[in-house]
Amino acid sequence: MDRRHFIASTSALGALPLAADLAHAQARPKDVLVVANEFGPNSLDIHTVGANRASYGVSWLVYDRLMSYGKRTLPDGRVAYDRNKLEPELAESWLIAPDGQSVTFKLRKSAKFHDGTPVTAKDVKWSLDRAVTVGGFPTFQMAAGSLEKPEQFEVVDEHTFRVKFIRKDKLTMNDLAVVVPCIFNSELVKKNATPQDPWGLAWTRNNTAGGGAYKVEAFRPGQEIVYVRFDDWKSGPLPALRRIVQRDVPNAGNRRALLVKGDIDITYDLPPKDFAELSKEGAAIKVSTMPIENAMFYLGMNTTRPPFDNPKVRQAVAYVLPYDKIFDNALYGRGAKLYGGSNPVKDIAWPQPTAYKTDVAKAKALLAEAGLANGFETTLSFDLGGATIGEPMAVLVQESLASIGIKAQINKIPGATWRAALLKKDMPMLINRFGGWLDFPEYFFFWCYHGQNAVFNTMSYQNPKLDKIITNARFAESKPIYDSSVREMVQLAFDEVPRIPIAQPSMDVAMQKNINGYMYWFHLQPDYRQLSKV
Repeated sequence: MDRRHFIASTSALGALPLAADLAHAQARPKDVLVVANEFGPNSLDIHTVGANRASYGVSWLVYDRLMSYGKRTLPDGRVAYDRNKLEPELAESWLIAPDGQSVTFKLRKSAKFHDGTPVTAKDVKWSLDRAVTVGGFPTFQMAAGSLEKPEQFEVVDEHTFRVKFIRKDKLTMNDLAVVVPCIFNSELVKKNATPQDPWGLAWTRNNTAGGGAYKVEAFRPGQEIVYVRFDDWKSGPLPALRRIVQRDVPNAGNRRALLVKGDIDITYDLPPKDFAELSKEGAAIKVSTMPIENAMFYLGMNTTRPPFDNPKVRQAVAYVLPYDKIFDNALYGRGAKLYGGSNPVKDIAWPQPTAYKTDVAKAKALLAEAGLANGFETTLSFDLGGATIGEPMAVLVQESLASIGIKAQINKIPGATWRAALLKKDMPMLINRFGGWLDFPEYFFFWCYHGQNAVFNTMSYQNPKLDKIITNARFAESKPIYDSSVREMVQLAFDEVPRIPIAQPSMDVAMQKNINGYMYWFHLQPDYRQLSKV
């Protein structure tokens, strides 16, 4: 898509009054934001199968949760959410029971859904019942905070709602403030449900039933999504931005050109090279950079498929990867290295560097010990939705594997179907990025290494010993037990190496200088509710 077509097609929405208004950011109304991304949401409902990362942003804007997170300001002025500070959203207050076995929420009596229907406790219960029942990612996310069954959720009265705890879990309250437990207009969804689809997932994939700060005015998958402010929103300060036009512009060069020329206000998925260059240019563009907590780029190997069921083969791959080349040429040094660390593991920080580093001779020796001195053939998959990093990374990995006789054919999977491909668990090798919403090591391990987790354990790794250690860390009753469990689980994961950590990514956002209020969030989507233009 070129600049002229972008301007013309955006104007055609009726989102802005004149094509000329799109010519430069300074000329557009201050309450209108124009965004360009590599790809947009493939679903309007995070509960649907295969909903991508861009769908998280839809949920965050269109739906409320009982609580949200507060913010913290770093010494250099950057602003990020605060994992240790929960604040009211749909619930105006809450109270933990004296016995610590439940929490009771008081809902805002003034809250309404977008169609004007009042929000009640029955909508909250139906929504959380849905989240723990639909299966897949939403249900596993709820379980990460010990929110596991509908019986835990109780309507006390029209505006009072209770969550009963099934065990002592420090992540329960935090988990109620992430993206998944969003509150739906239950009657509206039920009108569009079927006996075969009792939760109305087919309908909510392309329609919304929320009461959040923004409504979806237009959704054209693969092209754009347009938000308009819900002026009757009561769960927070009314946003300054009245309308957001978020376009899909797959070509990174076009996105950068649109930003530099002032045709868009913000973009947050340019290649690292572009962010590195824009950071140095100054002028009209500003770049915000934050390390993505609890996140990593990794190379995963399917442990249920020979030869990757052999730890020596996985270790051989870990020793042949061209870590420095990947960090310099695919990531342009933006992020943190997750290799060349110490062994044994001494730290409880996560992510932390493995002891692996490029050692071709050691890789060859391990492959020979595995009985594969002559190598083998396999397939290496990556997400085209993140091709700006994934493709150069895949090529560098392919070249390094060839040096020890492993012939890897590169498989490019469209971004819209990447999540579905991961769930099939049939890819022998893959390059992926994962980040845990709750910034705790045991949370990451619960998602990515626990044998019962069928969602993001993309390597199908099974180790009952590790499962037990993860559980010990999640529910540790003292800090010494917790610290010991974390070190033990990290050491075991590095020894068995079903996934090879490569680098901790950074979250980069480029925007016009007149954009204020940007804040880093765990779900990596800008919260337009907080942005303004001066």
